[in-house]
Amino acid sequence: MKSIAVYEAKNRFSELLAEVALGEEFTITRHGTAVARLVAVGALSDTTAGQGEQVASAMHRLRVLGRDAVLGADLAEAIGTGRD
Repeated sequence: MKSIAVYEAKNRFSELLAEVALGEEFTITRHGTAVARLVAVGALSDTTAGQGEQVASAMHRLRVLGRDAVLGADLAEAIGTGRD
């Protein structure tokens, strides 16, 4: 994967898109720190394919956990306690 500064990426955007379409990937940096990745759409879906299922599973577990939760106080008292 190649690194490229924001300023250069802005000036060569069309050229970079052509290279990305051919399979190249770029890390875009600002002051030497990586801030973004430029990758083809197909490559992105390959790397994030399982993330949707992981998020859905985590949300389901949180809902189940919260279903049986008890505050131990009425809502107004819990809110008041949280403001301290």
